[in-house]
Amino acid sequence: MRSTPLAAAIALAALSPLAGAAGFFEDSQATLGLRNFYINADQRHGGGATQEEWGQGFILNYSSGYTQGPVGVGVDALGLLGVKLDSGRGRHGNPTSANYGGIVFPTDEDGRAVDEFSHLGLTGKLRISKTEARLGTLQPKLPVVTFNDGRLLPQTFEGGQITSTEIDRLTLIAGQLEHAKGRNSSDSRGLSIGGANNAQTGQFSNPFRYAGADYRFTDALTGQYYFGNLEDFYQQHFLGLLHVQPLPVGSLKTDLRHFDSRADGKNGNVAGRAEGYRSNGYWETGDPTRGEVDNRTWSALLTWSVGGHALGAGYQSVEGPSAFPFLNQGDGATAYLITDRQIGKFLSAGERTWLAEYAYDFAKAGVPGLKASVAYLKGQGIDRAADDGREWERDLRLDYTVQGDVLKGLGFSWRNAVFRSNAATDLDENRLIVSYSLPLL
Repeated sequence: MRSTPLAAAIALAALSPLAGAAGFFEDSQATLGLRNFYINADQRHGGGATQEEWGQGFILNYSSGYTQGPVGVGVDALGLLGVKLDSGRGRHGNPTSANYGGIVFPTDEDGRAVDEFSHLGLTGKLRISKTEARLGTLQPKLPVVTFNDGRLLPQTFEGGQITSTEIDRLTLIAGQLEHAKGRNSSDSRGLSIGGANNAQTGQFSNPFRYAGADYRFTDALTGQYYFGNLEDFYQQHFLGLLHVQPLPVGSLKTDLRHFDSRADGKNGNVAGRAEGYRSNGYWETGDPTRGEVDNRTWSALLTWSVGGHALGAGYQSVEGPSAFPFLNQGDGATAYLITDRQIGKFLSAGERTWLAEYAYDFAKAGVPGLKASVAYLKGQGIDRAADDGREWERDLRLDYTVQGDVLKGLGFSWRNAVFRSNAATDLDENRLIVSYSLPLL
């Protein structure tokens, strides 16, 4: 992990004799997460081979308390280790380049999956009143940047963030990210977007700056505004509204989101885009704005919950010649969209997507710990030269968490997805996950 003088100073202060003050050790917490992960991704009708890997992940989370006094000091640590249990050159998913990893593991010089990969992230933290500053390894979960946790080990970022809740009902957040470590990598790389993140010929940039606010108007209504800026790529404004309305039978949750994204720096001129600072999307031949970020994406998701049932319906519209931009280094990333699912993201230029989903918690039927869900998404109107592109995805998920005293918290998850498209590779995918969290402190 890249460190800075400030991060080192914070960590040293936390580990100094003053750190023995009440609160630092007494409030410390540590857990060891065990994740056994298997994935089989069968590329259908696209000429691609089946990708299949299996591994064991270890995720050590340590979080100290704060020293006493007007300025509290602490330190967190995140240790990640992934061990290969099964793979193969033909099933690794990236046999020709070590610049990106395969479907689960990094790639060695021979194009095979490495036997293991790991990294350690440290985060120094300061707290004054109800304001906290963090510097080092971060895993933000915000509308303009969200870390990915869809494989054996989670993605991490390096940077700093300040969070303040000094004003009642208002949360203020601001930060800056410099690098990212992918979910299948132990190396840091710069930040990029789709269309520019090719490992050999693409462009990567930093920093990514962001700021935003969440305000609870009532216990049932929350408004959000966030701004994100990846230097030389894009500027993005986000407005969100979350509301839960009690009904005579059950409750209705409304989730409204709107993104407005525009070009920044080199992406905003022809010369910069020629250097590789460009976005995915569709432009007519000869259009001088080809590759320029110009996108508005809005969505609405309504979920009716009653008893153990949750029935949802949503719609998303992607407008403008470019695809929806988000931090995407090319090795697995998450977009804060209602359509970001197991396989597809449904964020291409011009795309309109309907979705329906249903989930049931079997605790209401006397089987606590068992949950099931199904979702279907259909996207159409994707702008492209031939004709309108279209795609659909169906997801099934079954989860069970052991409830008894013995092995309480042991989790099992089966996730099955089918993806079909005339604009991308068809894919059938299964994931099997066994997880367990062991408290250490």
